[in-house]
Amino acid sequence: MSKLLHTKESLILSTIEVISKHGLQGLTTREVAKRQGISESTIFKHYKSKNELILAVLEYFSQYDQAIIESIDLKKLKPIEAITFFLEAYVTYYENYPQITAITLSYEGLIHEVELCDVVKGIFTKRVKTIQSLIEDAKRLNEIPMDVDTEGLADLIIGLERVVVLRWRFDNYSFSLKEHTLSTLNMLLDGLKIKRVG
Repeated sequence: MSKLLHTKESLILSTIEVISKHGLQGLTTREVAKRQGISESTIFKHYKSKNELILAVLEYFSQYDQAIIESIDLKKLKPIEAITFFLEAYVTYYENYPQITAITLSYEGLIHEVELCDVVKGIFTKRVKTIQSLIEDAKRLNEIPMDVDTEGLADLIIGLERVVVLRWRFDNYSFSLKEHTLSTLNMLLDGLKIKRVG
């Protein structure tokens, strides 16, 4: 059983590497098999189709989502601290595993596959809703002004992460993703504090 799990995870990791290197359009089971040093038919013993393999990748990609949300609750963080923690958790993960960022940047391509669309949408929506909920909490606690548009601010925060990740990849991982993302987030949130004081 553990060998089977190891093989399945190994195929997932190779798939992520292929997407990172060649993009979704370059993802083939043949390329994954080549990377693994196995026959293409071996993949189909574990996954019935390429889309089933991608679904396993998406599950792997989103496995930390619930853990991060639970950590926020356990740590009893104030909403602004929780927003920072939420982003920091992802960018730390991404810095330690740069190839996984290719999945974040592949949402657009994945939503055009009927079998994958709902899963991708679910992952994205859950992350956005978490940020929106934290913004609403921050507004209730007067950490963010009540007149700030929750949806707009959530878009800025999620968009910040995606843009910095994309630039980080373009720049061949040459700067600290974590430092740049968090300092930009702090600048954004500090701007809201100034607005509140003014």
